[in-house]
Amino acid sequence: MGVQRDFYEVGAPARVEGTLEAVPAMAKLAAAFRERARPIVHVVRLYRTDGSNVDAVRRHAVELGARVATPGTSGSQIAPELLPEPVDLDHQTLLDGAFQELGLSEHALYQPRWGAFYRTDLTFHLQNAEADTLVFAGCNFPNCLRTSVYEASERDFRVVLAADATSGLYERGVEECRRIGVSVWDVADIRKWLEDR
Repeated sequence: MGVQRDFYEVGAPARVEGTLEAVPAMAKLAAAFRERARPIVHVVRLYRTDGSNVDAVRRHAVELGARVATPGTSGSQIAPELLPEPVDLDHQTLLDGAFQELGLSEHALYQPRWGAFYRTDLTFHLQNAEADTLVFAGCNFPNCLRTSVYEASERDFRVVLAADATSGLYERGVEECRRIGVSVWDVADIRKWLEDR
């Protein structure tokens, strides 16, 4: 789960349609995991103004002055509704590849590309937390979420996608996820599943 202000607020530079409306469901999901002290990882993108860490598809725009999820800006911060308490991201820690602790069993992680596992220590972090099932929710299914779901699957994690807590989800994407063994549930179903574990 990782939703930054630049991707959902009204008037934001990279606003993703449907994300603002999905934030309440994401917040309920995060609260359910917190109540049971289950690990939460907020995965974020950060784009340096010189474009040096930006993926090829966006690099030119950033080099020309586009400012999206720029370290040190309010737009790079995680939606406050998704956090246990107000906290500012430590951009340098994240850009250095370290996890930032946000609460009990709750961290932020910078992902340098679409997938949360690409050149990060996420697999190791989750194994240390003894996680065997990952629940995904967040912003813009066709990009980071879908890539991360596939990466988790190929690392042999069981995967659940929170449909009502995900923006940009479409029927074919749901079908494709189910074909690789992903369970696609609503937050209410996930909360009940958590209660039964």
